[in-house]
Amino acid sequence: MTEWEAKAYLALLDEAPLSGYAVAKNSGVPRAKVYEVLASLVDKGVVHLARGEPTLYGALPPKELVARLREDFSQKLDDADQALAQYAETVDANAVIWDIKGRSAIVQRARQLVGSARRSVLVEIWQADAPELHDALLAASQRGVKITVVAYGDPGYAFADVHLHPSTDEVTRGLGGRWLVVSVDDHEIVAGNVSAGSMSRAAWTSHPGLAVPITELIIHDLYKLEMLAAHQQALEATFGPGLSELREKYGRADHRISPS
Repeated sequence: MTEWEAKAYLALLDEAPLSGYAVAKNSGVPRAKVYEVLASLVDKGVVHLARGEPTLYGALPPKELVARLREDFSQKLDDADQALAQYAETVDANAVIWDIKGRSAIVQRARQLVGSARRSVLVEIWQADAPELHDALLAASQRGVKITVVAYGDPGYAFADVHLHPSTDEVTRGLGGRWLVVSVDDHEIVAGNVSAGSMSRAAWTSHPGLAVPITELIIHDLYKLEMLAAHQQALEATFGPGLSELREKYGRADHRISPS
């Protein structure tokens, strides 16, 4: 309400019904403006009238007014939610590669990403970090989302398709820490080091130049782990325990990524 509308409404709460002249007298609203103010309040459903000579006005009871305001505000929020969601579908804001700093911010973004999943979630995660995504992944699973995990140590995800990665310590050293990688519906990812506390850093994006290859890296890890599970003896005889010889061959120190 405007200030004059509020004064008129309060005057009608004090005494009703009142004529327009009496509302002006009791509220301090100028007589030249009072009928315009009352008409506005009638249009808003805050004041009702009884036509006659003179026309008399009454105020909507406060509880009904508050209930109506709450309903109107809730409807506006719903409309805004729908309009913004439609706008977001037409504007690919996440085509930017966002830089997230700090472990808690990275984990929170990963949870939100999992919460938005509709079909599938691919995850690479270390055992030490697994509890922080447990509830979000479980809720996604209960919605019918397929959860597939490459885990470095047992994550305790009974609801997911979990593939345990061998040589966790070697991988951790090679990457410079524990990493968290989440790919949702094959198009949006968050990936980065989460073992450096406030210095942890990750990227969050739906840019295909990053989302596609990172998703494919998780899938290729799954290929490797499936083949290792089926043919472990033959593969390790050729490439060493946990395919360590391949890791040494292609994991040169100057390619390792630090959290800084």
